[in-house]
Amino acid sequence: MTFFLFLEQTLNAFQLGVMLFLMAAGLTLVFGIMNMINLAHGSFYMIGAYVAAYVGHLTGSFFIAVAVALPVAAIVGMAVETIALRKLYNRDHLDQVLATFGLILFFNELTSIIWGPQAIFVPIPPLFAGSVEIIPGVPYPVYRLVIIAAGLAVAVLLRLLIVKTRTGMLIRAGASNREMVSALGVDIDRLYTVVFGLGALLAGLAGALAGPILATEIGMGENILILTFVVIIVGGIGSIRGALIGALLVGLVDTYGRAFLPTLLRALFEDPSVADGVGASVSSMSIYILMAVVLVIRPRGLFQAYG
Repeated sequence: MTFFLFLEQTLNAFQLGVMLFLMAAGLTLVFGIMNMINLAHGSFYMIGAYVAAYVGHLTGSFFIAVAVALPVAAIVGMAVETIALRKLYNRDHLDQVLATFGLILFFNELTSIIWGPQAIFVPIPPLFAGSVEIIPGVPYPVYRLVIIAAGLAVAVLLRLLIVKTRTGMLIRAGASNREMVSALGVDIDRLYTVVFGLGALLAGLAGALAGPILATEIGMGENILILTFVVIIVGGIGSIRGALIGALLVGLVDTYGRAFLPTLLRALFEDPSVADGVGASVSSMSIYILMAVVLVIRPRGLFQAYG
């Protein structure tokens, strides 16, 4: 029974990890290339979730909902970059933080006006409903396996994009020396807009996939954004591989801490309620302890940019 529980929680950790990766991959590109701290990245996650929920309700198709949510999130992201954020690239990080925090408030209010303040609950697509036995006696929801597969597929595609394509070469070159790339005739502003749109699209994908397992609600992007920044710091700013490894590590530490730490602490405390309370507190701190340990050993994160 303990092994079955461990396997189930490991899969839960991987599912959380790939969701964090979809958020972190776009944000680490924007941060690493543009040196832009974008607190509004979670708003694109929220937009993807709401648009997918709305379109899914209208059409009854999960696939159409996701197909619509992705370009909407990307277009909104590119519009935000062009209208608001482009002027902030040469400003200090405090200005960027204040401006993007204002965007969070704007998108939260706009979403409330369009869809109302109540949370929306999206049903799991019938095609992915039910469970499948990973091994005999260990059923696991099909939809969560779909999320894991989708996240890993995105990781492979992003790696190929950054390392193997001309666009990826320009992205890496633009991050290293913006002036030189501009001098060679590359429209660096357009390149930055495309990168920002790609990051928003990935966040929108994460939100669309999260809708059926989490409540779609105002401000849902802020909670996951905190974990996303931890992932980027652990993995290394600008590294897709680092975003994936960091996301999986954070997912494992967070899930194992919440699932097993209170039980382990009951061996140290006579009162189970004390053990549960201490376990809950320590488990909520566990990802930040992980981040601190990584920074002590590798101050720039586990991987270098574009590694």
